[in-house]
Amino acid sequence: MNWLGWRKGYYLFSLLLILLSAFFIVRGGIQPSIEFTGGATLRFDAQPKDVDKVQSAVSEVLSGEESHFSQDGNGIFVLDMQPKTNAQKDEIIQKIEEKTSSSVEEKSFQTVGPSVGQELIKKTFYAITAAIFVILAYVWLQFRDWRFGLGAILAMLHDSAILIGAYAAFGSFFGAKADILFVTAILTVLSFSVHDTIVLFDQVRELRRSNARLGFEEIGNLATTQTLSRSVNNSVTILIMLFTLLILGGESLRWFTAALFVGTLVGTYSSTFVALPLVLELQRVRKK
Repeated sequence: MNWLGWRKGYYLFSLLLILLSAFFIVRGGIQPSIEFTGGATLRFDAQPKDVDKVQSAVSEVLSGEESHFSQDGNGIFVLDMQPKTNAQKDEIIQKIEEKTSSSVEEKSFQTVGPSVGQELIKKTFYAITAAIFVILAYVWLQFRDWRFGLGAILAMLHDSAILIGAYAAFGSFFGAKADILFVTAILTVLSFSVHDTIVLFDQVRELRRSNARLGFEEIGNLATTQTLSRSVNNSVTILIMLFTLLILGGESLRWFTAALFVGTLVGTYSSTFVALPLVLELQRVRKK
């Protein structure tokens, strides 16, 4: 199969995905959770459940304070507000009960100071940057060719851009917020993507040693044919597990699982149809 002969189609498909991701990022952007912005999140239920009455009570109790009231997929009320102590939280629950004549059951309460959120953003940036440079150095040293390292990094950035765009879409349509699990998902997807890429690159290296007369494009096509079934089978088993977790898992893991699902799909595609074609382009630039 002339896999690399269709590389312009791969570039066009990737460009469309990246433009779509950019649209959602600009349109709604990533909605950060309180872990990054600082604040408090109270999840509670009320019986009888009168959404309008509870929302009206929340607006009255937190009058003049920036807050956000919503419901999750299980019908649990979610209240995002400025940082609160446990005593202040208990007072808010008591006032909601008085104003709605309902019994309020606290499900969870989390509060994070703004300084902690800013520190977490810095550490997240450092972690992703360090991962990219370490992977670049490893691939470069492993294959003794900077083009392989650059191809792997560009494929990783491609995956990251699409994953962030997908998460922005989740935020726009379903209210998903980026938390520390989202950062974990990005790093996991990067490692998965580069793992598949290295397997393909290693096959290219072995074929170049045993078929010195063949050109790079021919070797790339042969390596892709030999490794594609393994890559697809590996990804399908992961996707089945993630799909099951997405359907049966709890609310706390839903968007983390969704991010991994999207990342697995994109990582499988980019390892074969983005990384290797880019290395071929770099090889041709060197010859010119």
